[in-house]
Amino acid sequence: MKVKKSMGLVKAGAALAIILLFVVIHLINPAFLPHMAGLLARGDIQETAAYIASFGSWAIVFSFLLTLFVNALGFPPAIIFSTANTLIFGIVWGIVLSVVAETVGVAFSFLLLRFFFRDAAEKIISRNKALSNIDKYSGKRGFVVMLIARMVPYFPSIMLNALGALSAMRFADYVIASFVGKFPSTGIEAIIGHDAITHQEDPTRLVVVIVFAILLIGGAWWYEKRAMKKMEQFDAAASNETDRR
Repeated sequence: MKVKKSMGLVKAGAALAIILLFVVIHLINPAFLPHMAGLLARGDIQETAAYIASFGSWAIVFSFLLTLFVNALGFPPAIIFSTANTLIFGIVWGIVLSVVAETVGVAFSFLLLRFFFRDAAEKIISRNKALSNIDKYSGKRGFVVMLIARMVPYFPSIMLNALGALSAMRFADYVIASFVGKFPSTGIEAIIGHDAITHQEDPTRLVVVIVFAILLIGGAWWYEKRAMKKMEQFDAAASNETDRR
């Protein structure tokens, strides 16, 4: 009982710290949050890029933190910032910056969601056999599932953040799968957005990213199929050994 009460206090303190963060940001610059809310509501990528670039030598740091924060929340769509980054820093470095920042953001999201909601999710999962089986599967094969899901362009990040955090998936598997999977999906989104805004078309780089994504998905599917086959053979051998006894 004392442990549950202590965890409740810790969670309340963590929630308060998050709220205080917004309060501190508002006190430092009262115009910042309303301005960002307006930019996101309009969804103007060029205006967003101009605002980030206005920070001069600090633009890369500001963009990194902004992209991180948006991915931690899971909304608005990260394509706004990944495309803006390509307009400011170029295709290659814009995508690299976006992928790294997005990965750190979804890692924070994973930790927060698991900290606040995993206990409640476990109680619900334990009452349902199907959910329990899915939960066990996510712990064993969650890496491949998350890797493939992250490769899909325009897939809502908030859903994958929640699925990863509330399942039994390991944190390291989640981070690595997100990092690798985000390169093709973010690359496709950013290149399409960049070319649409600048009216530049270079199908070669888009084809390279798509081929890379297909190879990754094919490799992940093959690895998953092979791992499942080995698991089935192991279970069958264990079952036969039990029958002999």
